[in-house]
Amino acid sequence: MTSTPQVTARRSKITPEREQEFYDVVLDQLREHGYEALTMEGVAARACCGKSTLYRQWKTKPQLVAAALRASRARRGERTLADVDTGTLAEDLREAARIAAGTSGRDTRLTQALGVAVLSDEELQGALREALVEPELEAFGAIVERAVARGELAADHPAVEFLPAQLMGVLRIRPVLEGRYADSDYLVRFVDAALLPALGMRPQSP
Repeated sequence: MTSTPQVTARRSKITPEREQEFYDVVLDQLREHGYEALTMEGVAARACCGKSTLYRQWKTKPQLVAAALRASRARRGERTLADVDTGTLAEDLREAARIAAGTSGRDTRLTQALGVAVLSDEELQGALREALVEPELEAFGAIVERAVARGELAADHPAVEFLPAQLMGVLRIRPVLEGRYADSDYLVRFVDAALLPALGMRPQSP
């Protein structure tokens, strides 16, 4: 009786350097042409590889785009909202504002490049939520939990659920309203003038 050898599917190995080349191509094409015009075939041609390589590694265009955006943030080595823990809610929110401002121009351009696809493509929405949005929401949740534990904030305060939308929303909308990106000074002033009063806190100089 002969045994049938098991066949194990192999996933091609890509070096970190080569992977970053793919991501750079994706982000360049996003900025240049927008999400709708971005194709796996176009990325493969620019990166000088077969499109089957991309499909084996990332399966779909939304997953590749989300991975490229996540890798771009990690590559820059910038602090994230998960790093924020100053000891007070007010300063946590100010520090979150400073971190958000550090990505303002670059990330806003990419968000604009994704355009209406973010609203109409459910797969893209899911990939971006998993890669980028959910970590930020978890970080905001941790900031609030610490503030509640310190007695600075009531757990059921009605303004709490709007904090991420307010801070991230003003980051994206200022270029539309004023033609300027939201820098650190602008976002910190927004925290002091809008977020803290909404939470029933009087802004004080840190």
